[in-house]
Amino acid sequence: MSENCTHDCSSCGESCSSRKAESLIKKPHKLSRIKKVIAVVSGKGGVGKSMTSAMLAVSSQRRGFNTAIMDADITGPSIPKMFGIHTRAMGSENGILPVDSKTGVQVMSMNVLLENEAEPVVWRGSLISGTVLQFWTDVIWEAVEFMFVDMPPGTGDVPLTIFQSVPLDGIIIVTTPQDLVGMIVQKAVNMANMMNIPILGIVENMSYITCPDCGRKMSIFGDSQVDALALEHGIPAVAKVPVDRALTVAADAGEIEDIENNFLQDFFDKISAKLGK
Repeated sequence: MSENCTHDCSSCGESCSSRKAESLIKKPHKLSRIKKVIAVVSGKGGVGKSMTSAMLAVSSQRRGFNTAIMDADITGPSIPKMFGIHTRAMGSENGILPVDSKTGVQVMSMNVLLENEAEPVVWRGSLISGTVLQFWTDVIWEAVEFMFVDMPPGTGDVPLTIFQSVPLDGIIIVTTPQDLVGMIVQKAVNMANMMNIPILGIVENMSYITCPDCGRKMSIFGDSQVDALALEHGIPAVAKVPVDRALTVAADAGEIEDIENNFLQDFFDKISAKLGK
C-alpha cells in the first residue's frame, strides 16, 4: 500500500493487498423484487433445459410461490410456446413488463419482443449477451420468489455473462444417460466451481421409457449415469425424467402448466428446502 493511499481503489492504478476485487454483479431494475435465482444449464444442446426450466417453474407455482422464467436462449427461445404465450411484452415509462402465463408465471423471452415469432435472431455474441443482461436490468420483475434462467447450451458468452452479472443462488445441470454426456457435465461442474456458484441438483432427462403394457422401465438411451455423476461431484439432489409423450404433447400445445404428472415436483421441493424456502 502506498503511503499516499486514499483508500479509493477506483482512482488508483496500483496493485496492492488492500485492493478489493471489483464485483461484476448487476443490480436488477429498481422496481424489481427477486428473492432466489436459479440457472438451468448444460454443456450441450438438446438435452431438455427448456423443458426442465418449464417444469420447475410449474412446480414452484403449484407450491404457491411467485415464479418467473428468464429465457436466456436468445437465438432458440422456446419457453413462450410451452406456456402458450403469443402476446408481445409491453413497456411503461419505468421499464419492460414480462408476460404472465395463465397461472401467473412471469416470462421474458426474445420471442415476446419480436413481431414475428418465426423471425430469426442473427446476432453476434456481444449483442446477445447484452440483451440477456437487459432482461435482468431493464425488466420489472414483480415480487418473484423463484426465478429460473433457461440458459443456452455451452460455456460461452451468455453463460459467462449470467454467471458474472446475475446473483445466482445456484445452478441445476441437465443431462441425458449417454456416456458422452459425463464429459459435458464435467464442463458445467468445472465452470460452476470456477465461478463459485453452488450446484443444487442434476436432472437426467430422457432417462427411461415406461412400457405401456407391463410397466417395466426401459433405458433406451443407455444405462442411467446420473447417480454416479451426482456422487462423483457431490451434487445433493437428483431427478430422472422419462421419455413421456404427455410432456411433449403439452409443450407443443402450449399447455405445460396443465400436465398432471410433473416429474420434478419432488426435486423442486428438495431444492427449495435447501434454499430455505
